[in-house]
Amino acid sequence: MASLSLQAGGSSSRALPSESTVSAMAGTERTTRPITTGTSVLGIKYRNGVMLAADTLVSYGSLAKYKNAKRLLSINSRTLVGGSGEYSDLQSISDLLRANALADRCTADSLYEEDNNEECAKEVWSYLRAVMYQRRNKMNPLWNDVVVAGFSQNPDGTTSDKPFLGIVDKIGTAYEDDILATGFGGYIALPLMREKYRPDMEEGEARALLEDCLRILFYRDCRALNRVQIAKVTEDGVLVSDPYELDTYWDFKGYQSNKGEMGTDGGW
Repeated sequence: MASLSLQAGGSSSRALPSESTVSAMAGTERTTRPITTGTSVLGIKYRNGVMLAADTLVSYGSLAKYKNAKRLLSINSRTLVGGSGEYSDLQSISDLLRANALADRCTADSLYEEDNNEECAKEVWSYLRAVMYQRRNKMNPLWNDVVVAGFSQNPDGTTSDKPFLGIVDKIGTAYEDDILATGFGGYIALPLMREKYRPDMEEGEARALLEDCLRILFYRDCRALNRVQIAKVTEDGVLVSDPYELDTYWDFKGYQSNKGEMGTDGGW
């Protein structure tokens, strides 16, 4: 039982427990559900590379709290990562991958960047699959769906010119595809991308398709925002855009009419 200490003035207060007592009482804690979350990440292969897109909103429950959170991350000069789900877990993944990239650079045989053998996107994807599965088995998952974009690897260890796009979820399920979407985008954006996708798309066509999908997600997903980022990885390297706002159109008849004027009680 915690002891009581008497303060001046006759009032009493509980003495603060020691750090060892607090540690013993807390025990082992696990994240049982995501709290601060980001929504959809979209990915698409095109003629010369791979492109990712995501908005910059992070929601605290149903509150649109952080409107400039960047969820598209450059891991090295040939790999991009985008994540939806718990934002703090995404930051943890980013720190882990960048620490690995720094360790590879520090232990490389050459000090020159062009001679360093960085991990390709498929290696990063395979590593994340093992990390996610291990955390799931410990009953302490990282609450994210992560999209990895870049290039594959040749048998001799050099980077291939074949674009790579893969996804890993919070329990370690992983697969590759030409088009990918996480979160609510898997229900709304993915069918639109399948309809419009061509393997020989130019960069401008891929970007226009992703922007159209993000715009529709902003209309339909209450956790989405029209402030977005686009990132691409090509043979020339990685480029992540600054956040910018998409133009929107709210003059559709269905948006303007009062639901109570449609012969209903105003509900859906």
